[in-house]
Amino acid sequence: MPELSTVAIITLLLVLAAEFVNGWTDAPNSIAPIVSTRSLSMRNAVILAAVMNVLGAMSGTAVAATIGKGIVKPEVIDLSTVAAAMTGIIIWSSAAYRYGLPTSESHALVAGLAGAGLATAGPSVLLWAGWQKVLIGIGFSTFLGFGLGLFLTSAIVWVFRPLRIGLARTLFGRLQFLSTAFTAFSHGSNDGQKFMGVFALGLLMAGVFSEFQIPFWVILLASGTMGLGTAFGGWRIIRTMGMRLTKMEAHQGFAATTSAGFAIQLATFYGIPLSTTHTIGTAIMGVGATRGLSAVRWGVGRQVVTAWILTFPVCGAIAWVTAKILDMVF
Repeated sequence: MPELSTVAIITLLLVLAAEFVNGWTDAPNSIAPIVSTRSLSMRNAVILAAVMNVLGAMSGTAVAATIGKGIVKPEVIDLSTVAAAMTGIIIWSSAAYRYGLPTSESHALVAGLAGAGLATAGPSVLLWAGWQKVLIGIGFSTFLGFGLGLFLTSAIVWVFRPLRIGLARTLFGRLQFLSTAFTAFSHGSNDGQKFMGVFALGLLMAGVFSEFQIPFWVILLASGTMGLGTAFGGWRIIRTMGMRLTKMEAHQGFAATTSAGFAIQLATFYGIPLSTTHTIGTAIMGVGATRGLSAVRWGVGRQVVTAWILTFPVCGAIAWVTAKILDMVF
């Protein structure tokens, strides 16, 4: 292995920092419903999410390949570009967390790579094939998450209406444990892979690899970093998604996490980098909408959606400015 330069070391550390932030601000979404329905304690939910996120991140590399070589042309950018992109993610996500707003690390990542890439090499750096998958992912996370949450909750209410309330609450409290584990695994399989791809891209640029590849030790390092971030996960994010957005019972929490997990797994299978935050958020909104539009606190939803919308321009702008500064320095 060639000796890594200072810029390479800093860049790889920034990638890991962004992966940690991903586990800290994004991964808690998957456990928000089960904590809010009091089917599992915060401590046990965090442990469950951390373990399943790590296992999910180790399950494949299709999404990692899309991020690593499908968003911007690897051959026309450099380590400073990657460092600038990670800086945009870390600054924006940390600022949003301060206000308890969940951010999409997926959109932050592609926006950061795009902004830094444009500063480095101009519009020709963007790859349309990868961006097509990003746009498809936005559709997946927005409409599929909401629709599945709405449909599954309605189906559960219709099928299990004859059950006594106490029995139904016990049943879905247990089933929610499985659905939360599934969603956390799905989060890791999609979100966790993205930063593996960037880390591998950084190693390629540093001359460690002669071609793009994702060895097992990179998978282990990235997934472990995200799991550690989840272990320090944000109560503010859980409170916003699980309690402020809408009130949920156990069967509704089960429906939200199952719907989100299914949508995320479907996207992962096709190598589509979607926003797990959007998917879980819209699934929760869909669940709440079954009780009428007034059951969803749309004021909170508007704040969450605003943060989602701002992610693209803000992360892109921070990354662009940072890339220009790094270019002058180095």
